[in-house]
Amino acid sequence: MSHPISKLAPTWWDYTTLESDILDDAARLTISDLEQLSRPGFSVRFYDSVEEFYAAQALEYIQAWQQSTPDNPAGICGPIGPTEQLPIVAQMVNALELNLNQREAHFWGMDEWVDERGMPVDSDHPLSFARCDNELCFDRIRSDLAMRDSNKHFPGGDLAEYTATYDSVRCVLMQGGQGEIKHWAFNDPVRREGKFEENPPTPEEYLAKAARVVDLHPVTIMQNARTSGGGNVSLVPTRACTVGPRETWKAETVSIWHPGHHDNPFGMRLTALMISKRFRSSAVPMSLLADHPDVRFNFLRSGIGTVAVEMH
Repeated sequence: MSHPISKLAPTWWDYTTLESDILDDAARLTISDLEQLSRPGFSVRFYDSVEEFYAAQALEYIQAWQQSTPDNPAGICGPIGPTEQLPIVAQMVNALELNLNQREAHFWGMDEWVDERGMPVDSDHPLSFARCDNELCFDRIRSDLAMRDSNKHFPGGDLAEYTATYDSVRCVLMQGGQGEIKHWAFNDPVRREGKFEENPPTPEEYLAKAARVVDLHPVTIMQNARTSGGGNVSLVPTRACTVGPRETWKAETVSIWHPGHHDNPFGMRLTALMISKRFRSSAVPMSLLADHPDVRFNFLRSGIGTVAVEMH
């Protein structure tokens, strides 16, 4: 069966190449319908205020780090998007006097930009994710409580070494957002070429991918220009390092946070439906989380919106 050509980027796979039935079903979902999508291994949670939403997201860091001990180190993998939770994390660590150093707590960054030479950007790059994590969170933690630098793992340089850390340290939780192309981290759909001209990778082919350098879907480039660069597309690299499915499956829980401004009302519904019903397609990478044993979708109720025609 042939697939439709993408309406977004004809030489790529993405959610617009799915059959229309699943797209139509997602568009019809009400908030009440979303509340019914939980199943064993997939929970859907709602928060009624912005403050409650980001406090709950920050608490996931604290709860993960509280489980870490020198004999059994543990940590969390966290996103740059959302970022609003990061200063709250630092505030909570300081208020609780949670000594990250003594506990041997760890942190993994999900991704980082790659420059035109194929190298991860330095932390002085204006869009550096490592810089953002440090400025918004780690640099705000009291020095006597701070995590040692060697326990922060960012996907740059030796990616095999980055992958290996997930085997030596327990990843309690991987936290992420959802981009407009329906990714977590930079697990974007692939180009529609070569072996994948007629069909996207099978779920099994895609899930075998580890941390790697990827070409970014045009929608991802545009979204990052909009959210981080005032629309200045020329500022945004076209490649990035990303945590892969292989590392994701080493995390005990995957927790995705939907404030409502990273993806749109339709996109949030689509992936929730696909994971709930176990409809997997690598054209919608987020849908592959249907195979993970413990996934949470967290919605800010006011950000869910509606899928309706509104002419302004």
